[in-house]
Amino acid sequence: MDTADVKNRVRRGSGRPTLADVASRAGVGTITVSRALRHPERVSAELRARISTAVNDLGYVLNPNASALASARAAVIGVLVPSLTNNVFAEVLRGIHDGLVDSRLQIQFANTHYSDVEEERLLRVFLSQYPSALIVSGIDQPPATRSLLENAGCPVVQIMEIGPEPVDMMIGFSHFEGGKAVARHLIETGCRRIGFLGARMDPRSHRRLAGYRAVMEDAGCFDDALVTTTTMPSSVSMGGELFRQAFSKTPDLDALVCNNDDLAMGVLFACHRAGLSIPERIRLAGFNDLEMMRVAFPSITSVRTPRYEIGRQAIAMVQAALAGEKPPETVVDLGFELKIRESTTQMNPRNS
Repeated sequence: MDTADVKNRVRRGSGRPTLADVASRAGVGTITVSRALRHPERVSAELRARISTAVNDLGYVLNPNASALASARAAVIGVLVPSLTNNVFAEVLRGIHDGLVDSRLQIQFANTHYSDVEEERLLRVFLSQYPSALIVSGIDQPPATRSLLENAGCPVVQIMEIGPEPVDMMIGFSHFEGGKAVARHLIETGCRRIGFLGARMDPRSHRRLAGYRAVMEDAGCFDDALVTTTTMPSSVSMGGELFRQAFSKTPDLDALVCNNDDLAMGVLFACHRAGLSIPERIRLAGFNDLEMMRVAFPSITSVRTPRYEIGRQAIAMVQAALAGEKPPETVVDLGFELKIRESTTQMNPRNS
């Protein structure tokens, strides 16, 4: 049957080409076509090319509803993150998107707004659609949400952190160790009155604070007055406000660890306005290492986190699990890197 015959038959029938039409055009069985469309990695490149040509010639569109009924799972990965505007999570989402190139799977993003209640609600919405997999941010889900994840019936990847008890799989880094690393660096530069500024104070922020505190206590330098935090959202302006609060109660500050780079940038601006030189008067460090840390003046020391790789490798873990090849390591620690720059040292400004 040639292409014209197929198209004419389609017009007289359902009005759209079928899987059988594609199989006939490509000269293969319907099972092969189904496998090529749903698991392209499982067929040869030559077969994929023939089937792709048939699909394009006939204008065939895979019916996602029929696919979901046939497999009991939609070809969708549900992704829950606490923010769609935060640059940190934007990089994670870019990694997830790039990891799905040439895949039959699609992604649906949902924003939990840092709310446990919203996270549970959105998770129930995703589960009602029988997704192929779930990617969720964090490891501190409340009992009800964790139970939903444990009984999801599909691969689940918790991202951005690591811990001892993954629901299924987990990829990220230790925020506690990151907090320790930056505090230790400042101690090694000779600082002793090292403050901590934090906003939003979600569980990841608390772990960074705990790491900072552990190092300060070991050095005999910890003082509750050195910690200034708020549950309000983080921003550059909030960094300036927290700095003013911290400096008013502890004017002998010689360094600041900021919970994220937005706060660090706010501190930098506030110090410029107050005539406080960085790093001569106050040394400054951030967390996440967004691009602005490298190009600021002076450039700002920060903990570089593997956000893009977390997203990309989370997808790889999902795809392996769906192919029946679940990674042997269910907890993957990608680590972090302390990028030391001008704000904590007199180093050459180009060595960043």
